[in-house]
Parts: sequence; C-alpha cells; structure tokens
Amino acid sequence: MAKNIYIEDIANWEGQEVTIKGWLYNKTDKGRLQFLLVRDGTGLVQGVVFQKEVPPEVFEAAQGVTQESSLIVTGTVRADERAPGTPGGYELSIRDIEIVQLAEEYPIAPKEHGVEFLMDRRHLWLRSSRQWAILRVRAEVIRAIRDWLDGNGFLNVDTPILTPSACEDTTTLFATDYFGEPAYLTQSGQLYNEADIMSFGRVYCFGPTFRAEKSKTRRHMMEFWMVEPEMAYADLDECMRVEEEFVSYIVQTTLKNRANELKVLERDTTLLEKVVPPFPRISYDEAVEILNKEGVPIEWGDDFGAPHEVAVGDRFEKPVFVHHYPTQCKAFYMEEEPGRPEVSKSVDLLAAEGYGEIIGGGQRTASYELLERRIEEHNLPRAAYEWYLDLRKYGSVPHSGFGLGVERTIMWICGIHHIRETIPFPRLLGRMYP
Repeated sequence: MAKNIYIEDIANWEGQEVTIKGWLYNKTDKGRLQFLLVRDGTGLVQGVVFQKEVPPEVFEAAQGVTQESSLIVTGTVRADERAPGTPGGYELSIRDIEIVQLAEEYPIAPKEHGVEFLMDRRHLWLRSSRQWAILRVRAEVIRAIRDWLDGNGFLNVDTPILTPSACEDTTTLFATDYFGEPAYLTQSGQLYNEADIMSFGRVYCFGPTFRAEKSKTRRHMMEFWMVEPEMAYADLDECMRVEEEFVSYIVQTTLKNRANELKVLERDTTLLEKVVPPFPRISYDEAVEILNKEGVPIEWGDDFGAPHEVAVGDRFEKPVFVHHYPTQCKAFYMEEEPGRPEVSKSVDLLAAEGYGEIIGGGQRTASYELLERRIEEHNLPRAAYEWYLDLRKYGSVPHSGFGLGVERTIMWICGIHHIRETIPFPRLLGRMYP
C-alpha cells in the first residue's frame, strides 16, 4: 500500500510508491504525456502520466484536471536532476489520480497581473510559489526569534492590545470605545514590558501592533508584528550587543533552514551570509556628516527618513548601528546622555541593500523627575501614565530594550521590494480587503 507523504520529504522515498494529497499548480499537455506540477503546502513536485502505462480513466483525469483542482496522486518516486519542483531533483511516475474537486477557471493565470488585481485576490495569490516561499521564510523568522530569546534568558510576557495611552506618537493611534472610556489599539508593548522586567529581569512580548499613519510607502503597514525584548540592568552598549547576536541568529538560521525558499525567490544571499557579530557602530553626529557629504542633506536634530536610512545602511556590508539620536526626535522615555541632554541614549539598526531601519531601541530613563518632565513637555495626559511613573519610585534601575519589525526583517531577508508580501493579509492605507 502506498505511503502518504509530504513533498518536502520526497528524497527519502526514491524508488517507492507514495501518495501525495494536494492541488494542481500547473500542467503541460504533451499529448500522450501529461506533466502535472503538484503542490501540497510543503513543496512542488512534477508528476508524469504516460498514456500507455495507466488505465484510460486515469489518463482522462490527467487531461481534464484544471489549475488549482484538489487531487490525490499515487505513483513511484524517481530521481531526475532536471525535474522541476521544490525540492527539485525528483518526480513522480503517476499510476492513479483522484480528483477531489475540479476547480473552476482560475482567475490568476501563470502570467503577469497588476498589483491591485492580485491584492483583491490575496486569498488566492497566497498559492503562488513566490508567496509560498515568502511566508515560509516568515514562519522561520518567527521561530528563530522565539528560539533565541527563549534560549537566552528572556521570558515571554504578553502585553495588552487595548491601552489607555500612547507609547509613541499620539497622532497615530487607532481609537476605540471601551465601555464609555477612550481606548487605543497598541502601538507597542514596551511600557508594559518595563513593568514586567522589574519582576522577571528579561522579558519579551510578541504580537500585532497598530499605527494610524497615513503613509503609503513600500515599508509601512497599519497593522504589523513586532517583537520587543526589554532588559533590567542593561545599558545602551548591552542593548546593541544583544541586538547583533539576536539578528545574526535570525538571519543565519533562516539561511540554513529555508535555502529552498530563498532559491525560489532568487535571493542573492552573499551579504546575508556576512551578518555575524560585531556590527559597525556610528553616532548620529557621524551619520549626519556622512549624509551631507554624500548629497543627502539633513539638518542636525531631524530624524532620519527612508532616503537617509538607505544612504547610511548601504555604506556597510552588515547592518549598522546608528546611536545617540537627538532627544527631540525620539520618544519621551529615552534616557539622556550625561552632560549632553540634547542627545538621547537611543539606537536604530539599519540594514544594507536599501532596507533601512529594522530595529529601534535604546536605554530608557530611570529617573522619576526626568520622566515627569518629559511627559509634560510632550503634552501627554499624566493620569494615563501614573502607573508608568510608579516604576521610577519603587526600585528603578537602568534598563534598555528594542523593537524588531518582523515584516521589515522579512523584506530584507527575502530581498523583496514591498512590505505587502510579507504577511498573509496586509492592512495598508486604503486597503482592508480581503
């Protein structure tokens, strides 16, 4: 009796009869030979149906099956270096086909389609080999994130989705009603993580975050996933050390475990292979000097935009830390540099190859007085932050943390142009369907 297998394991079954349950990805009709490219969620394999080797009803099924029909095929695994698929090098000599459901004419043909056409049919576009590869890389990135943090002394502590206050910019909050009280979809779990570290030392939260930014760029979404580690008794240098080890592990693990998927994406991994500690470090002051020399003008005190991040990041083969940004362009909770209060102990990690910022973080202020003053300077409602101020009254310590944007990291590792392909169902400016 044929063994039910997954395509990703097909190399283990050479010369044996197996059954694969999946869908027809594509078909080539060569008269007496029918070539069926079958996918099952783990990979693609070519099945060959030779008219004289199968019963008439099996050959008729092979001739009549349509793109994306669900089917069960049984046959013998044969090695063939020329055979297409993921993984390649094997094909199936089919002896039997069961059509589970004969699909109607499929709207996404093996040809070029416009982005809006594909986004309207995102529920079907996910079946393409490119989207399949990207989202399997996504799963690997998420697994690597959790594996490294769980293995390096960080505890996963979940933080609220509904919050009474902002963590970043109050103008980018999605507001909702909480039984008559205003509430907002979270921008970040960081503030709650700062409470958590006083109990657990090192923690992380991992989940969706929301920004009501009217930004229609290739790097922005309204809903995205972020992992946010936070550490007690950690300064800015320790924060950067953790970041470079963390990011290196994510990249190297993905290169190892998703080589097939990156091959499907035709990703040149040369620079990714160099992503190992240590990473270069430059100050904001140095970065401004570089940018102005290279014709990407910026005034001291301004935050970086995409062109600035790209220009700096592309000077290095590895991700580069830019640290000590002006206090005025960072969040209210950042620690000041002693003797230079106009500069904060903040850091961004910029990826090369035009991908820009993938991490933002730094050292948080441990001072009650400074935090109180900053809340006032930023015109934030003090009542919503009383609990956060409390953390500076009961055993405050130097502490640091950062947030890594999952989708931006996937963009960079996959080498893709637009963030919309990094999540199954993206929420973009002007798009919430499907």
